[in-house]
Amino acid sequence: MTEFRDEYDLPWKDIIEAYFEAFMQFFFPEIHAEIDWSRGYEFLDQELSQVVRDAELGKRVVDKLVKVWTRAGNETWVLLNIEVQSQEESNFDARIFTHYYRLKDRYDVPIVNLVILGDERANWRPGLFRSAQWGCEVDFRFPIVKLLDYESRWDELEASQNPFAIVVMAHLKTKETKKDLPARKEWKFRLTRMLYERDYERQDIMNLFRFLDWILELPDGLKQEFKADLKRYEQEKQMPYITSIERMGIEQGREEEKKTIALNLLRQGIAVEMIAQATGLTMTQLQEMQAQVN
Repeated sequence: MTEFRDEYDLPWKDIIEAYFEAFMQFFFPEIHAEIDWSRGYEFLDQELSQVVRDAELGKRVVDKLVKVWTRAGNETWVLLNIEVQSQEESNFDARIFTHYYRLKDRYDVPIVNLVILGDERANWRPGLFRSAQWGCEVDFRFPIVKLLDYESRWDELEASQNPFAIVVMAHLKTKETKKDLPARKEWKFRLTRMLYERDYERQDIMNLFRFLDWILELPDGLKQEFKADLKRYEQEKQMPYITSIERMGIEQGREEEKKTIALNLLRQGIAVEMIAQATGLTMTQLQEMQAQVN
């Protein structure tokens, strides 16, 4: 069985940035209700990169740092950790706490850690870091969402108009079809068809299809079958929102996007080998880019 990439953090980052308010409404509705959305929000990529560069605690997957305003008028920073790993991590709670106190120490603003877990271990549910010695205690809790829990709520996902319902369905079916690629092709077509049926705006369809196309990866043969199925569907419904030319544009755009992301990671001092694995770029490409950074 052909093995495909398991690096899903890049498309998750993109879709969160495109639909941050919808993300909060879908996964953390109580927090969403406390945010003053009329004041907007700001992604703090530079501040986040400084913390990631300074941290030296094992694996570092810190995805998004966002400044929001509460309805009470307070500035708050929301730190989103999107974990799509397939196995339990023993020091996970400690790592989340490290991200929290580094941001708190550096910027002295309220910090809220929110974690999305996309792994396949039903019983792994971190959310508490505790340390105590001689009366000195730390008790750090943070909210988590387990994507696996949505398997039993599939009807709700299909009924929801929130774009993250599609995102969660795609994530679950990516995990489920690791060893059944024909079934993956069928689910990719079914989810893509949903984009047409939900009356999304044209750009929303493009954004969400880009996410589906990334994580529901197919080998060349099935990829061509999928494109043929989609073309037939477009012709039948006379709804060519995603034409063949636009699909090629998506693929070309993704390559440039990966290069942009790789440049940012190189500037942060991340190992070239890790960047190659995450982006799919060749070592030659990355070495040429590294020369530009240096």
